[in-house]
Amino acid sequence: MCGIVGKYNFQSGEPVSSDLIRAMCETIFYRGPDDAGVYTEGNIGLGHRRLSILDLSELGHQPMSSKDGMIWITFNGEIYNYLDIRKDLISKGYTFKSNCDTEVIIYLYREYGENCLKYLRGMFAFAIWDKSKSVLFLARDRIGKKPLFYYYDGKTFIFASEIKAILEDSLVKKEINYEAFCDYFKYLYVPDPKTIYKNIYKLEPGYCMTCSADGIKKREYWDVSFAGQHSGTIEDISDELLEILDESVRLRMISDVPLGAFLSGGIDSSGIVALMAKQQSKPVTTCSVGFDSEAYDEIPFARIIAETFKSDHHEFTVKQKAGEILSDLAYYFDEPFADSSAVPTYYVSQLARQKVTVALSGDGGDENFAGYEKYHIDDIENRIRRKIPAFIRKPFFPFLSGLLSKGNHTLFQRSATLLKALSIESDYGFYLTNTEFGDPLWNMVLNEESKKQIGDYDPFSVTRHYYHKADTDDHLSKILYTDLKTYLTGILVKVDRMSMAHSLEVRSPILDHKVIEFAASIPAYLKYYRGEKKYILKQCFQQILPEEIMYRKKMGFCVPLADWFRGEIKDLSYHYFFDKNAGLRHFFNPDGLKSLWKAHQTQKRNYASVLWSLLMFELWYKKFMDGK
Repeated sequence: MCGIVGKYNFQSGEPVSSDLIRAMCETIFYRGPDDAGVYTEGNIGLGHRRLSILDLSELGHQPMSSKDGMIWITFNGEIYNYLDIRKDLISKGYTFKSNCDTEVIIYLYREYGENCLKYLRGMFAFAIWDKSKSVLFLARDRIGKKPLFYYYDGKTFIFASEIKAILEDSLVKKEINYEAFCDYFKYLYVPDPKTIYKNIYKLEPGYCMTCSADGIKKREYWDVSFAGQHSGTIEDISDELLEILDESVRLRMISDVPLGAFLSGGIDSSGIVALMAKQQSKPVTTCSVGFDSEAYDEIPFARIIAETFKSDHHEFTVKQKAGEILSDLAYYFDEPFADSSAVPTYYVSQLARQKVTVALSGDGGDENFAGYEKYHIDDIENRIRRKIPAFIRKPFFPFLSGLLSKGNHTLFQRSATLLKALSIESDYGFYLTNTEFGDPLWNMVLNEESKKQIGDYDPFSVTRHYYHKADTDDHLSKILYTDLKTYLTGILVKVDRMSMAHSLEVRSPILDHKVIEFAASIPAYLKYYRGEKKYILKQCFQQILPEEIMYRKKMGFCVPLADWFRGEIKDLSYHYFFDKNAGLRHFFNPDGLKSLWKAHQTQKRNYASVLWSLLMFELWYKKFMDGK
């Protein structure tokens, strides 16, 4: 795993500074502490930080070129089928100097051009400078496991694995994108292709782009289809799914450095560990993080799996530790990011890196197979929508919701939210389910200048776009597609930044594109079957996992956030929220924030997620906008 950077000036007479490329690389040294490289020639510059995983020799040094020096690449990721591709290219007459996947991409591009992407199975973000055509070609993997940011102003194109590297160029100004600002507080992260900054963007998963004297051109090279449905029996589907997952795990166990796994004790990570144990004779190294709160601690379940498969197991308990890393979280994310499970992800990555350089994870099971509680809630809401006519729901439910929202009890608030969701269409209802910062509260705390800057922008447009883009009429499939394109990208941001902060590579077998495509072909009713979430995945994994893991209540990678704000991080948060120099004052009404804070502290409401989003925004602002 690595970090990549680069710059292209559209005017061929404007050279790129090698010192700038080197400085950009240094800002993300932790992504690749083993080696660094810079290539500049005229108006193009490429940089690289290397974390050695395959071919530990100097032959894996990047940026790497073809033998004739006409193709240069800086690459972040792993291509799991590179040996098969290499063998095919050798049969076509190509020769190789190294044993790494980077060189394979160079000659695959030479053979197939931009169509090389369809042959790649893995996670990646790379930039290729095609000297013969004076074209810079960039691509990001199908589901977005590896990041790729870029700045474009019509004259200059700058790209990097992280935003902080782009900000190293004095040409780039730090200006707030207010649409992204609004998205962040609604979704808890900034959805692709926006970033919190104007003129800085994310290349979307499954997209590639070219940069040349003619400008930039972007296209989607891959998308997941729900149109074709598998017609086999449950037994046939579960057996085939297990076979595909087994292959996906096997491919991800290729490594020249120590390899292990994250183990939460849920069925996703447990299934991955079981398949890993099948693939190797020595014990799998497993790492788990828990809390000193029984309601959030999954370590006892992780121990069951560790004992069942006799893994080399390691544990860490997050006890009064959250406040110690808040500033670090803001630094590594580069833009506001409010998924509180970043805290345990940070610690499990730190623990894992002490034992291994590569870790497999169970990410993707919930999005592919309908594992979240919100899918159950959504199903209940849609059943009610179908039973109560629209002419009753639409005029009367909002009125009742408004009355209940004035109550202080949490039950009133939940009822008000439910009634509002029932009064609207399914796509908007799903958006509300995903939204933590409700409109009434949002309008209460936002100041007038921020409202003016946001204007009539509606963050629902993000959900609506993907919900209606899905090539299916099945509602569950549409929201699974939406989550694959939106919510999952936020999770992958978390995993990438927290693992790379510790120079750890994380691989996700359930997010192999062949697994995703197969999951999309499984009828929706087999994913959420009679109220049972992840039904078909459980049918698959029950062949290899103990019964007590299969049907236990899902906990998720959650943290005791409400308690933290009333205990461990209370004083620290209060200081950040209400300091006279707080960045939040530029955007929010202090009286509104105080009202929100008081309601949480007196336990009238649970505003933990909202408070966390405000805290993460403030920490980001101080780190990157105030320079503190």
